[in-house]
Amino acid sequence: MEEKTFLDRGIAAPYICVEETEEGYLRGITFQNDERFNFAYDIVDKMAEKVPDKLAMLHISNDYEETRFTFAQMSQYSSQTANYLESLGIKRGDRVMVVLKRHYQFWFVLLALHKIGAVIIPTTNMLLESDFSYRFQAAGVNAVICTSDGNVSKEIEEALKGYDGIKVRIMVGACAEGWHDFNAEVQSFPMTYSYPGEGNLPGGNEPSIMFFTSGTTAYPKITTHNFKYPLGHYVTAKYWHMVDRDGLHLAISDTGWGKALWGKIYGQWLCEAAVFVYDFDNFSAKNILKMIEKYRITTFCAPPTVYRVMVHLKLEKYDLSSLERVTTAGEALNPEIFRRFKEATGLDIMEGFGQTETTLTIGNLYGTISKPGSMGLPNPQYDVRVMLPDGTFAKEKETGEIVICTEHGAPDGLFIEYHGDPEKTKNSWHDGFYHTGDTAYQDEDGYFWYVGRTDDLIKSSGYRIGPFEIENEIMKLPYVLECAVTAIPDAIRGQAIKATIVLGEKVEAGEKLKQEILSTVKKNLASYKWPKVIDFAKELPKTVSEKIRRNEIRNKDWENGGRFDGSKKRA
Repeated sequence: MEEKTFLDRGIAAPYICVEETEEGYLRGITFQNDERFNFAYDIVDKMAEKVPDKLAMLHISNDYEETRFTFAQMSQYSSQTANYLESLGIKRGDRVMVVLKRHYQFWFVLLALHKIGAVIIPTTNMLLESDFSYRFQAAGVNAVICTSDGNVSKEIEEALKGYDGIKVRIMVGACAEGWHDFNAEVQSFPMTYSYPGEGNLPGGNEPSIMFFTSGTTAYPKITTHNFKYPLGHYVTAKYWHMVDRDGLHLAISDTGWGKALWGKIYGQWLCEAAVFVYDFDNFSAKNILKMIEKYRITTFCAPPTVYRVMVHLKLEKYDLSSLERVTTAGEALNPEIFRRFKEATGLDIMEGFGQTETTLTIGNLYGTISKPGSMGLPNPQYDVRVMLPDGTFAKEKETGEIVICTEHGAPDGLFIEYHGDPEKTKNSWHDGFYHTGDTAYQDEDGYFWYVGRTDDLIKSSGYRIGPFEIENEIMKLPYVLECAVTAIPDAIRGQAIKATIVLGEKVEAGEKLKQEILSTVKKNLASYKWPKVIDFAKELPKTVSEKIRRNEIRNKDWENGGRFDGSKKRA
């Protein structure tokens, strides 16, 4: 199969060199001229010069007001915002927390901070006073820009009583007393921003973004990325999302999470594609489907939680014919959800894997034959391996930790460090490898299959058991909405398996249903993988980014001292 190497044909040409097969399948990628790369200047401003009237974003407010932004407008509004923020004293290197849901001002602020050289800290609006207090202290926040929606400003004000590092407070929307009014004040500033010059341009290895991780096991870590990070999302958008230059890409994410930058700006604009943003207050799968139908969305990405809800709707009622590609990341996707979605729409959900610390690391890229339940193949941008606890590499079908080789340097897209915590940085990044903390195995074709977080593994009677395979079997039952498999104490085995299940509406929980679930599992799984305890719950504990907190279920069981006696039957 003949391969060809060439520069990207669009605005990203000076920075990206790809190696493809004749069919357009990605085989390799390198980044160049990235020493001073700055996404705001080098992509958005250049797009404004090249195609000023091209659509960059179609924004739908919570009350369904439509606003269209061209690349010229994005360049102008971000420059205006940069002038405004500088007038308030925000300067290069400052750390600015931004809590703006999906308001279009988020894009102005993000680009403005890139132009200034300040560090943006995207943050969800669902946090409380204690969450903000921790984040202010841990990141050393200098300024905060937040929405007026809900109680965000009140929670922040409470947190500020114990923190005096904030020098600027700005609000978007109905402004509260003591805050700068973004919408009113920004308008008086010019829409051109003085280019700092080649020698003084913020970019390259300078810190640019700080993300707080989901914090499934402890306080959230602070993942720091540099200005090269956006380049790492080129593969995300072009070969995984497969965005259409003349289409619309919709990714479901609050701007407070890294996933928003996967799907709402960087890779999409590197590929010159427009993004679709719906600034909803409350998620409704039906509303999302109506949006896809009305606005003819061409590419769509959502976490597995969204697809789990969608497959319980009558998808045939919606015209989804505009969709060319659908993808998912955030958690492993259950094969049963894949099957049911494809049965209803004809579309394969192409899974991908990455972390707040990375961009897309493993995925079903263009040209991949999807295997339901598989994470896909390594992104050529990263050298991905599976490592055993002794530091050797796993063989076929052998479970180990997913690691990224950095022996020859960190690829664009990989984080710099955990801010303020050199010990955690060293624990996860040492001996030439970044350790993800996620486990998987590779099959005979090199495809990765997710097993679980290293701390989610169940060790029973000498076996190391991943929760995901068991969850997949239980999810095949049509009345199961969600499931979490965890370890409980066991007098004989050391640990036994517990399944906590959320049922659909009008399904009656009881011993009869437990036995039915157990019978299904026994048909398809080896005996050492059978749950010894089945519990029903109204909902599963989750992080604010909607990831299931298996550790919370596990910790409660272990803290309560409840010990399963393996000599007795229980379900």
